Amino acid sequence: MDSYAIKDVNTIPYFTNDEDIRVALVDLLTQHYKKYSHPFKIVDELGVSHGATRIDIAVVNGFMHGYEIKSDRDTLERLPEQVSSFSKVFDKVTLVVGRAHILPALEVIPEWWGVEVAVADTNKHVEFRTVREAEQNPAQESVAIAQLLWREEALRILEQKEAATGLRSKPRATIYQQLAQILDIEALKDEVRTTLLNSRQGWRSDVPLMTNGD
Repeated sequence: MDSYAIKDVNTIPYFTNDEDIRVALVDLLTQHYKKYSHPFKIVDELGVSHGATRIDIAVVNGFMHGYEIKSDRDTLERLPEQVSSFSKVFDKVTLVVGRAHILPALEVIPEWWGVEVAVADTNKHVEFRTVREAEQNPAQESVAIAQLLWREEALRILEQKEAATGLRSKPRATIYQQLAQILDIEALKDEVRTTLLNSRQGWRSDVPLMTNGD
């Protein structure tokens, strides 16, 4: 992704929409991660907080990188809520914006979030310009990360750790709490990534857009 100067926003000839950005972003990410030997998944609309919030695109690899899209035709109304939810979960987060939102969005997101501007020409060809690179998240929360798992997936991990006694009939909130208590955050992230990459079948409404190395 090329570097980009905020002062150049008025030179973009075409206002973007979500679909055009999403297609171009998935293609770019796919080409990038195919260069490496590590398995990866690019997932559309990955549910966070039991599906209460969904991030537009998530890359699951040796880390979890979320990409939230705000095209010129979107609003930023839900962005504060999304910032709160996504900042608890992902190792890195990048906001992908059309030119209409770049300056107001910078007032909302944390400094460690990356920012990409989606640049489209009159033929609707979308490219990306980097305003700032995403940095490592300083504020992840174990329970929120555990909630990326489905109930049965969390129970399976607990059973493997011999820590599931009496939990099968408990609410899922109790199961996630137990998982967060018995694993440190790095071990928990590893279990979640491994499950999403290798074990999850079906994905329900969270449809993988691209898989490599399974």
